[in-house]
Amino acid sequence: MATWTFLTNHGRALLCIAHDPEIRLRDIAIFLGITERRAYGIVTDLTDAGYVIKEREGRRNRYQVQEHLPLPEAPEQEQAIGEVLGLLSRPEAMHRSKGGAKS
Repeated sequence: MATWTFLTNHGRALLCIAHDPEIRLRDIAIFLGITERRAYGIVTDLTDAGYVIKEREGRRNRYQVQEHLPLPEAPEQEQAIGEVLGLLSRPEAMHRSKGGAKS
């Protein structure tokens, strides 16, 4: 049986960045189970699309998610990416995904 994920690697990388704006590409790659080169490509895609702003701070990058932008799939619905990230990164949502339904 093939494995699949509900969110694309782009969405999962965006969640990583939203959770930790100073995350390293190496850590994104480990979390997603991909190569560092592929993580770089995903972050570049997100940056080129305007969803992430990348700023250099010394030897590290700092990222800023542009939460006001609409989802790329449905710009006419005006659902902001920040609203979706907020729902997916809430502590109770994380708790349910690790230990089953919350009572």
